[in-house]
Amino acid sequence: MSAGWASWIVGALGVYVALGFLFAIAFVSAGVARIDPAARGASLGFRLLIFPASVALWPLLARRWLSGAHEPPTETNAHRRAARK
Repeated sequence: MSAGWASWIVGALGVYVALGFLFAIAFVSAGVARIDPAARGASLGFRLLIFPASVALWPLLARRWLSGAHEPPTETNAHRRAARK
């Protein structure tokens, strides 16, 4: 890997984190309550706890927030599928 590629990857990661940081500020203050009703009125500690994950997962959370989702998705696994049958 040449130095050009390495600096490009580091730069892209920096942009991703910067956008995630800006998104996370808005998300933990207003967005989390919109996509998860259980988070309404959440404490500052909870919001600080989810901040790093909001920075890392901002594209997924932004899609849920912008789509107008109001409930967390129902988990789908083998046990739930077997129980439905």
